[in-house]
Amino acid sequence: MGMEEKAKKLLILYASETGNAIDAAERLGRQAERRGCPVSLLSIDDFDPSSLPDQEIVIFVVSTTGQGDNPDSIKVFWKFLLQRNLTQNWLCRVSYAVFGLGDSSYQKYNFVAKKLDKRLSDLGAIAMVERGLGDDQHPSGYEGALDPWMSTLWKALYQKDPKLFPKGPELMTSNMSLMDQPKVQITYHDVAEGTLNFSSTPDVKLLEMQIESTRFILPGKLSGKYSPDCFLKMVKNDPLSKAGCGKDVRHFEFEAVSSTIEYEVGDVVHILPGQDAAAVDAFIKRCNLNPESYIRVEPKDNKENEQSYDLRNTLKSPVRLKTFVELAMDVASASPRRYFFEVMSYFATAEHEKERLQYFASPEGRDDLYEYNQKERRTVLEVMKIFPLFVLEDFPSVQMPFEWLVQLVPPLKTRAFSISSSHSAHPNQVHLTVSVVSWTTPYKRKRTGLCSSWLAELDPQKRVLMPAWFQKGSLSAPPPSLPLILVGPGTGCAPFRGFVEERALQSQSVQLLPSFSSLVVEMKRMTSYTEIFGCFIHKRVESFLKKKVVAFLLPSPETSNRRFTCSIK
Repeated sequence: MGMEEKAKKLLILYASETGNAIDAAERLGRQAERRGCPVSLLSIDDFDPSSLPDQEIVIFVVSTTGQGDNPDSIKVFWKFLLQRNLTQNWLCRVSYAVFGLGDSSYQKYNFVAKKLDKRLSDLGAIAMVERGLGDDQHPSGYEGALDPWMSTLWKALYQKDPKLFPKGPELMTSNMSLMDQPKVQITYHDVAEGTLNFSSTPDVKLLEMQIESTRFILPGKLSGKYSPDCFLKMVKNDPLSKAGCGKDVRHFEFEAVSSTIEYEVGDVVHILPGQDAAAVDAFIKRCNLNPESYIRVEPKDNKENEQSYDLRNTLKSPVRLKTFVELAMDVASASPRRYFFEVMSYFATAEHEKERLQYFASPEGRDDLYEYNQKERRTVLEVMKIFPLFVLEDFPSVQMPFEWLVQLVPPLKTRAFSISSSHSAHPNQVHLTVSVVSWTTPYKRKRTGLCSSWLAELDPQKRVLMPAWFQKGSLSAPPPSLPLILVGPGTGCAPFRGFVEERALQSQSVQLLPSFSSLVVEMKRMTSYTEIFGCFIHKRVESFLKKKVVAFLLPSPETSNRRFTCSIK
């Protein structure tokens, strides 16, 4: 009986799109462990939904994306919960709690958390506490709601089962006892050994092996598979927007290199972006590492914590350290989490440095950390300039092992783009219409999106290989006989280019309805519809039996006079 009680763990399931839900779930797990409660922390797509009735207590941490959309990782789980054969008492033995992450500036604020909470209740599960709703608009971000919600949760869990917290819900063990060891270990291999393993491997195959190996350590299933569907090379990079309009919109064309590609109009392609070489080199130098060494990353052999860190798997083969950083660690665009500062404080031997870091990691310093870090979107490199990791002038006492950095630096993620071409028209190509992301922070610092700015700067002549994954989109192609009205302001029209190309091709062999009309939104700061979509659409409109053009005005917050012109073509 004692052995069973000791093995009992608190199950925490998370569904994340950008990483915030992972961060919140891991924080819940750490706080539970510090109260003496073992934890099993899993991405929800790693959990078998049919076994949910067998769980006594489950904590859900879920994010909402876009206009109330589910993260990819929860889609299978949610579809299972919607089965009609599930009865009202299917989960009658399950107690649960839900914490959601969202943005109250959107109409469907925290919609995923709200509907999950309702569905679990409908199936008979018992809510231990009222659902928590983290808000990006809060001065402290989602943590403004997470901290008080956790306090209520610990008390409810203790009432439900006092054995979860042997010494009470408020008593926490020493942080040092939980943080003196990272949860991954790195084995270093001789340079000659790593070079020998890959010396005869073709470039594309080598890159595929490296991508597959490094993505094994990322939490959750991400895009569902580690090996890319194909590798693309850029063959065209054309600017579409007017010079000086304040917007940089590009038309990209890519060809498949490693294999043929398959997609339908309306689908999405995920691209793993490259990182600035100077930034990667600066990170490696700051950490006092050898970029040419070969490493293997694997979970720590510790049965007490192996379930509390969702490490996907071990590297299949040694990977060059610099390649690992380039493909797996986002050092130049993502902001470090609160836990990053907490761990750094344990490697500061100077008291004044330790106090400053501990303040940022404390509830009292939460607002200041949010203002400094998340709101300004400071990168790992920028934080390291303030809190250097090795012997530097300002904070010479802080030394942080690479094992901790592998665990704590945000992973490099793929970026999703709507495909703006028809596979039927371009059998071995994929086209994208992309607005280069840029913004100004509250402290007037210029920021750009990692992937869009990287693509905009690529020279097609350099034949850079980029891994790509294809995913079914939310816009499915209608029957050829069905008339279309396509509406989308600015580059929101990107997938419509594929629809138009597909319909133009179909019109050569299929009789289309004469009532077909295409509503095209054309912003005045762009040059023309033709240039926005990067193809000679005007020559193809005859296929749609266009009869008239009507111009009118609609309100828009993106133009100087807050209006733009729409034309029905």
